[in-house]
Formats: sequence, C-alpha cells, structure tokens
Amino acid sequence: MNIFEDFHQLETRRHFFARGRHLLGGAALASLLGNSAKATTESQPVGSHFPPKAKRVIYLHMVGGPSQMDLFDYKPVMQKFYDKDLPDSVRMGQRLTTMTSGQKRFPIAPSKYKFSPAGECGMWMNTELLPNLAKKADEICWMRSLHTEAINHEPAIAAMQTGNQVPGRPCLGAWASYGLGSDNENLPAFVVLVATPSNREQEQAISSRLWSAGYLPGVHSGVSFRSKGDPILYINNPPGVPDAIRKKTIDGLNALNELNYQALGDPETHTRIRQYEMAFRMQASVPELTDLSSESESTFKLYGEAAKKPGTFANTALMTRRLAERGVRFIQVYHNNWDHHSNVGGRMLSQCKDVDQPCFALLEDLKQRGMLDDTLVIWGGEFGRTIYSQGSLSKENYGRDHHPRCFSMWMAGGGAKGGAIYGETDDFSYNIVKDPLHIHDFHATVLQLLGFDHEKFTYKFQGLDQRLTGVEPAHVVKELIS
Repeated sequence: MNIFEDFHQLETRRHFFARGRHLLGGAALASLLGNSAKATTESQPVGSHFPPKAKRVIYLHMVGGPSQMDLFDYKPVMQKFYDKDLPDSVRMGQRLTTMTSGQKRFPIAPSKYKFSPAGECGMWMNTELLPNLAKKADEICWMRSLHTEAINHEPAIAAMQTGNQVPGRPCLGAWASYGLGSDNENLPAFVVLVATPSNREQEQAISSRLWSAGYLPGVHSGVSFRSKGDPILYINNPPGVPDAIRKKTIDGLNALNELNYQALGDPETHTRIRQYEMAFRMQASVPELTDLSSESESTFKLYGEAAKKPGTFANTALMTRRLAERGVRFIQVYHNNWDHHSNVGGRMLSQCKDVDQPCFALLEDLKQRGMLDDTLVIWGGEFGRTIYSQGSLSKENYGRDHHPRCFSMWMAGGGAKGGAIYGETDDFSYNIVKDPLHIHDFHATVLQLLGFDHEKFTYKFQGLDQRLTGVEPAHVVKELIS
C-alpha cells in the first residue's frame, strides 16, 4: 500500500464529503499543462445579483484617521470657542482613549485652514490644502456622517476593511474577488499597494491580515506589490534559470500538489497551485505593468513630478490606473501618517500635498479614458479626530485624538452620486445630527454598486452564512447612488 492509499484509509468524514465537492479539481492541473479550461470551483466568481454600476474598485485608505474638521466638515462656529473646554452636554460621557482621558482639560481647537464652497454643489471644504480635489467637487459623493464602534487603530482598520473588529475575516477586496473574479488571467483580481508618505512622523503598522481572504478560499487574498525594487519578491528567475526550466519546475510542483489534493481534499492546496501558476504568468505581465516609460509627459504633468518616483502616492495613483485598465478588480492603496495626535499644523500640509494633485489626476485620468463611470474610487480612513486638542494648543498648531463618533469620506465614479453631500454633524463635529452612516451601511452600499445584495452575498463558514455586513441590520443608502 502506498502513502496515498494510507491517507485514504485515514481520511475523516469531513474530508470524504469535501472531496465530493471538488470533482473538478483536475481542471487546475489541466490548465498548467496547456489546457484552456477554467480552474476549480473555489476560484469561480459567484456572479452579481443584478447589473453592477461599478466593475472595479480603487480604495484609497488614509491610515490613521484624517481630521474631518480640518478637511471636509466645516465648523466656523468653533472660532468663537478657541481654547474653551468641550461642553459636557456635547461629550455626554462618551468614551475617550487613554491618550487624552487623563487630560485635565479638553480645549477646543478650531481648524486653522481656509475653507470655501467648491463646485455647484457648494461643498465647504479645505480649499487651501486641497485646491485640486476641490475642482472635482461635483463629481464626488461626500459623506460626512460615518461612524464606527472602534476607537483604536487596530480594531478600527479591521472593521473598516472587513466589517468586523475581530481579525481573521475577509476584507472588502477579497469579497469583491470572490464575487467578481478576475478580468485578466495574468494579474490577480485583488492587488495591494502601500504608498510612502513624504512626512513619516507617526505611522501606523499595517500588515497582510488587512488584505486577507479570511475564511474565503485563499485565492481571493490580496497580492501586495512593493513600491521599490521587484514589485513582487522572487518574481524574476534566479540567474542562469531560463523560463522553460522555471515552468517545468512549477509543473512538477503542481503535479505533486494535485496528488496531495486528490488524497486529502484540502482546497488550500488548489490555492497553492493557482499561486504558482499565477506567479509564472506574472513574470511577463508585471514588468510591463510597472514600466512607466510608455506614459506621456502630459500624464506625468497631470499626476505631478512625484509620479516618476517609485513609492510616492502620486506614483501609486498612476499605478492604480494602470492596474485598473488591465482588468484588476480591486486595488487597495494605503497611505500612512494620518494619525494626527500632534503637529496638525505641520503634518496636514505634507499629507494633503501628497494626495491632492494625484487624487484629482486619478479621477481626471479615469474620466478621460472612459473608465470613471464603471470604476468606484473610495477615499477615507478608519475613524475621525476630536475637536478638542491633545497636548499643547495654539492657533497655529494643535493635536487631535481618535474620534469614532463621526468622520468624513468620499467616493466618485462607479455609480456614486456626484455632488451629493450626505450627513451632518453638530457644531463641534462631535455627534451626528442628520443621516448617520454606519460602516455596515457603507459596505452594503458599495456591494450594491458592485451588483450584490449584501444580505444574499454570503459564504458558508462554521455553519453560518457569513457576510461582509454581519448579522445586524444594514441598509443600502440610496442617496449615495446616482
């Protein structure tokens, strides 16, 4: 009796039934051997429930929590409250972080920046630091009443990305990959890019768990591209190893993995097979993707000179457009250092300079190429900031602590309602007074734009029909949809 027969003798009841679900497993191996057949059912897209408005997503996550009252939530009344304590009637005993809970005072810090109305929609925003983005005001859907239960970065980013503060769940990009599949067999459906901020005072740690597939098949995890050097480690052949030898090696490994799969029925084995084969195909597709020499000077002028420097946000924004036009379904971008516990007066300037022109350029570039209508662009962080100052306060500089009760985000294209201004907060940007938008409602709305009913878009795990929006009621916000 050989080793595989031994495995069959020892297999569990769960493995027996699992093997019955994977009778098409040989299709993956056939693909490696030149067959054009599709791979296993684990990688087949679920398909949308109704015609989508967006075919792909570019999610620009500002890690740390941008200060909403310094960017998009104009509070002119606060100028009269400078250095006065936050009234108890506003705070209402709400939870504070340990970074400010010990303060003797909670002095009001009005924004030092100039606001003015932008576009025909009249969106009051920081036009001093975001003059380029302001030109797109009528194409952007502005959301000023998001809120979350998480008050610290780790659980808040997890909640914003996966719908749950507990790590281990699939992120939005993984759900998109699961539902839509790939539009280019030579590139992943879900790609992650991490931009390097020009100011690096206080960056938050981010890790691959944020782009994990969680309990979904592993093939739906995000593939992280590096900003410098080889986009993906070991994407190139070792010296002296030609493509033919590399392919023969991969074929051999995958044949062994297929035998292992037939013996044990573990779907993650097929994920490994697909990853090996995808890596081989990416050896040809990725160098062309990351070679910006074909881009025109007018494109670099649009995005700014920083677009020529690998790792910058401008370079990353240009790369997202190249990924989008090549069929990548979900592009997740992280830009760090928005955790403004201090030096808002200094750091906000550099942060906005990093993103202002590139965000405008990305929207304009997509529009010029006829892609904006079916590309949903999302911009935002994991929570907001407090109107009271953390640490020392002056009219020119101050800090702000975490604030989950209200924060601002925006989205454009892909069916988002341009020029809409949704939600209102009180004069202190502390509590929501109109149209609250929980992150579950936001996720339900994004899924709706992608063609999915969030209540029906599920995956069976641990005996439950799991979904991005969780078990509590969530609602699609129709006012955000064109």
